Order: sequence, then structure tokens, then C-alpha cells
Amino acid sequence: MIMKKWIQKSIKHPGRVKKYLRRLYGDKAFTKDGKVKLSYIKKAIKHLKRMPESKRAEGLLNALQLAIRLHKIAKRRRRK
Repeated sequence: MIMKKWIQKSIKHPGRVKKYLRRLYGDKAFTKDGKVKLSYIKKAIKHLKRMPESKRAEGLLNALQLAIRLHKIAKRRRRK
């Protein structure tokens, strides 16, 4: 059985990545049309990994990694 809309169900809190990036980096983390720049997602992952494990938000780290994964999927689909 193929699960429909698996991407939508895998995202627990829509918008949390954008909200975090805006708080951390401001408007420079976004393009003019409001899309997130991939380089700032990678910077945010490095920022979270530098934090001590007791203060690290694992859920947010997973959400950032999912954003990168979804970016790669979208990039592959655009090539076809």
C-alpha cells in the first residue's frame, strides 16, 4: 500500500524551520520570493550541532535535515 501525502504527514510543525531561520539569521536567510536558502539551513544545522546535547533541540535538527532531504527530492524532480 502506497501512503498518500507522506511528506505532509512527516512534517509535524509546518513553518517551524522558517520561523527558526528568521529568528537566527533574519531576512538574509531568504530569497526575494520567500524561499529558504539552502546555505542557511546548513549553517543552522552546524549551529545546533555545536550546542551541548542537553540544550540541543533534536526535533528541530530533524526538521532541518528533512528540509534538506526534501530540497534534494524537488531538485531531482525538476531535472526530469
